[in-house]
Order: sequence, then structure tokens, then C-alpha cells
Amino acid sequence: MKQQLITHERQTGLTAPVTLWLFDRVLRSVIRTGTLTIRLPDGEIRSYGRGEPRSGVAIHDWRTLRRIALHPDLAVGEAFMDGGLTVDHGDLYGFLSLLIGNVGEGQTHWLRQLHRSLRVTLRRFLVYNPVGQAQKNVAHHYDLSDDLFELFLDPERQYSCGYFVTPDDSLEQAQEQKLRHIAAKLRLAPGQKVLDIGCGWGGLGMFLARVSGADVTGITLSKEQQRYAASRAAQHSTNGQAKFELRDYRLEAEKYDRIVSVGMFEHVGAGHYHEFFNKLSSLLKDDGIALVHTIANVSPPDGPQPWLQKYIFPGGYIPSLSEIAPAIEQSGLILTDLENLRLHYAETLKAWRMNFMAQRAKAVDLYDERFCRMWEFYLAACEAGFRLNGLVVFQIQLAKQIDAVPMTRSYIEQEEQNLAKAASDEQTRKFRFGWASGAEGRN
Repeated sequence: MKQQLITHERQTGLTAPVTLWLFDRVLRSVIRTGTLTIRLPDGEIRSYGRGEPRSGVAIHDWRTLRRIALHPDLAVGEAFMDGGLTVDHGDLYGFLSLLIGNVGEGQTHWLRQLHRSLRVTLRRFLVYNPVGQAQKNVAHHYDLSDDLFELFLDPERQYSCGYFVTPDDSLEQAQEQKLRHIAAKLRLAPGQKVLDIGCGWGGLGMFLARVSGADVTGITLSKEQQRYAASRAAQHSTNGQAKFELRDYRLEAEKYDRIVSVGMFEHVGAGHYHEFFNKLSSLLKDDGIALVHTIANVSPPDGPQPWLQKYIFPGGYIPSLSEIAPAIEQSGLILTDLENLRLHYAETLKAWRMNFMAQRAKAVDLYDERFCRMWEFYLAACEAGFRLNGLVVFQIQLAKQIDAVPMTRSYIEQEEQNLAKAASDEQTRKFRFGWASGAEGRN
């Protein structure tokens, strides 16, 4: 142990007592609700906070402890990935929910606040996403192995917030209900031209074409997603009603009756919101309707979360409504409906996390143990963020004309019921659209 302390001091320029003092001050200023127990590299055990919930972790070397003390928002995740931090009591989600819950209550330390202030000030530079860089950022995450995403997503590969009508809904039910909820807000009709910006693996685009008879064009920057979506469209014999192309939305030129974007706006970047909504306005016909489904922050603007930006979503940024609204107002678009899906994403992430952990051994075979710890940390941290730290999902309905949608919201529920009824009648669906069952042709 003495040799470890000497090595730590040589590498960092900080004595172990100074490192421990800083670490201790940070945790005592943050942990007020619940009890966090830390086993230090020399075996000493310290506790922070009081009462329930309780969690305990071990930090295995002084370098990891120092990095956590100096930059916890980045270093905690890295320490878990690298094995420098392990959970002794409870599980990873319990540990992260304890930390994030206290941060969500406003507890912080001046050093962490300094890092946050710098990220807020520099956020436009940190998430700068010109056309070429945007595709590289997308490839980092969405061009991972198809087999990985099949481990935890629903069969339609909906990689965005589900819609839980009841707490007992399965993940597959919630995602089907999300698709109907979006379709109802778009007020689709046969023959309309629909643009799906950030189409993912094509599930939404194919659903919209199937239930409405509209012609859907999905665009994405992910080569793997485009390949998969195009293949599925061919297998389903969509007769060109749903097609999927590799293209940046900024290069789109046609006019559309409807535009939808689900889970893509988080990748636009804080400096590109005016560009995004101006482009939507230019692509949308005068009597058209658009829907943007995005993660958002109910608090004032923040900076990008450093661990998520480095390892999961480079270029990603979670906006506040105060950043979104001015860009809409100046684009010529009218905000016709705004819905806050508060805890729906927390439930979605819980289901993804449970699925992933049940298939974790397969994920290790696909990648390695460090990657799996990274993915586990990602899912657990995001779930805790949606439950405890002000993350939500906004569905923003937009139009150019004030009367583009009915005066009351009752049409949404009525259309959802119509879609659910149609989905329950297989023969009716085949008769109306000439398509095979949505269960066929899945890879």
C-alpha cells in the first residue's frame, strides 16, 4: 500500500491525503439523501449521507479516486468501464440513482459546478455538427452490430421512447402504442408524401405507410440502419410506399405533406436549431403537419454530459424548451401541440436494461467485457436521469397554418382507437393495404 501511495504521488503531483480530502469534500457536498458507502484503495470504509436508499462501491486505486474527485461526471463512468470502481452493495442502477437523485435535488460542489459552467459556455462548439461530422457521429453509435441492438430492443427495433398506456404494458406494446400516437398526430391520408428524418431501422416509416397508404421516404446518416431498413421494405413488398435513403436532411429538396422526426433532434447540436427548423419549414407544404419527438431538459440550458458525449453519443446534446422555442418562432412554423412524455422513457430504458442484462453474455461475445460495462452504465445512467434529473421527451407538433389540425385534441385519441382496431383485424389490414402481416419479414 505504501508503494501505491508513492506511485500515486509521483504520477499526479498530489499527495494521497490531498486527493482524499478533495474526494471527501465533493461527496459530502453532494450526498445528502440516502447513504453511499465507499471502500477506499487502502481498505478504509467511509459513509456519506444518511438514511435510505443505500448503496456501496469500492474504488481500487488512488488514481481512480483522484480522477473521480477532479471530474466525476466523466470519471465515474470510465472507472466502472475499466474496473477501477465496482459495486459492493446493491447494483449499478441503485448506485447511479443515488448519485443522480442528489444532483437532481441541486446538491453539487464548486469544482463540479465549474466544469458544468464551462460546458454550458462552450456547448455550441462541443456539439458542432456540420454535414460531414454529423455522419461520423452517427456511425459511432448507430453502425454498431445489428446483433447488439437485437439483444435489447423490441422486434421492430424502435430505439426511442415508448408510450405506456398502463404500467403493465410490455416493451412491444409500448412501442406499438408510440407508433399509433405519432400517426394520429400526423393525420395521414393515402397518397400523401411523408418524410421521416432520422428513420432508424425503418419501423416507423413502414408503419406509417402501412396504416395510411402514404408514400414515406426515410432518410438516415447510418449506413447500417439504411441497409437494414431498405432490406425490410423489400421483404415486405411495400411497392415503393416506403423507401429509405442515406442522406443528410439538409440536402433534402422536395416538398412534403407530412414530416416526422423521432429521436434525431438530440443529434442536431445546439448551434443548429435555427437551421433545422428553417429546413423543416422549407420542406413542409403550406397545409402540412410536422412532428418532432425529442429528448429534452426541463431545466435551463446545460452543457453536454461528458461521459455520454465521449463514449455513446458524440455530438449529442439535450436541449431545453427555451432553446427550441425561439428557433420555431423564427422559422415561420406554428407550434400546434406540445406533449411532455415524462416517465415513459424511464420505463422504456428499464425494459432495455433488463433485456440487455438477460442477454449480457451474448454481448460479451460480440464485443468484450469493457464494452458491456460501458453499455450497462449507459442504460442505467439514462434511466436514472429520466426518473430523477429532469429529462423528458417532448412531442412537438408543427404547422404553417393555424387551422391545420382540429381545435381540440380529441382527434388524437379517436384516431389511435381506429388504428388499434384496424391492427387487431389482420384480414382488414391485408384488404386495405395489400401488405403482409407486420410480423412477417423480420430479420
